[in-house]
Amino acid sequence: MKREYITETAFEGLRLVNRGKVRDIYEVGDHLLIVATDRISAFDVIMRDPIPDKGKILTRMSNFWFEKTKDIIENHIISTDVDQYPNECRPYKEEIRGRSMLVKKAKPLSVECVVRGYITGAGWNDYLESQSISGIALPPGLKESARFPEPLFTPSTKAERGEHDMPISKKETENLIGSELTEQVIDVSIRIYNMASDVASRGGIIVADTKMEFGIVDGKLILIDELLTPDSSRFWPKDEYEEGRPQKSYDKQFLRDYLLTLDWDKTPPPPPVPNHIIEKTTARYEEALKRILG
Repeated sequence: MKREYITETAFEGLRLVNRGKVRDIYEVGDHLLIVATDRISAFDVIMRDPIPDKGKILTRMSNFWFEKTKDIIENHIISTDVDQYPNECRPYKEEIRGRSMLVKKAKPLSVECVVRGYITGAGWNDYLESQSISGIALPPGLKESARFPEPLFTPSTKAERGEHDMPISKKETENLIGSELTEQVIDVSIRIYNMASDVASRGGIIVADTKMEFGIVDGKLILIDELLTPDSSRFWPKDEYEEGRPQKSYDKQFLRDYLLTLDWDKTPPPPPVPNHIIEKTTARYEEALKRILG
């Protein structure tokens, strides 16, 4: 079966307001149209080679989680049914079907809201250097991939495209968005992580960590962007988990691991990605979707 992919969109009559690492965002009247392409990034560099169907998988998974979290916090979704989109979207509805959402315009918070249930990735590296993550002192002797007794809220800066997010402390977060909002996002983020961990666990997946985005609409905090996808989270197979080593994953860590074997300095231009790496990465995204949605 030939897989289809979209690497970039250009919709006449719609105003492109942002082209991110994965999503193209258009202004549609008072709302935004978010289109998830099949682009993939690693080390903050967008690869030339897309991952077929990735945008549809990310959209379907985000929609699942947005629905699951509605009793915790409102989100930005107005509709994911292209047949209900405004008239100006009609010429493109088959192209964006299954990979788009019409959403409210929100003012995004200037921090990335990261929750870690396990010590891995950049958090593990920070721990090795300073025995802390985002200003949170941790006990000595932790092993790689160890589970924390309680999930940690470890915010970071929101870097420009091509730059790297930097971890910040709770105090620095309060300086950016205020203490009241900081407490609110910590509470909501931890509640979402705990709920999602329970749901994913039933499908045999560990949510090691995840990144959430929040925005303000009419003075109210809401969830925006994507939610608990393989692009914004680390998903590990539960039956293969063992602390003290890196874990296999259902996210793009597989691609990162391949790139680390190359003589590449993690700056543009990216190296080509072989077909077998693309196919295996696609399979991991599909497996995560199947396990979580059931």
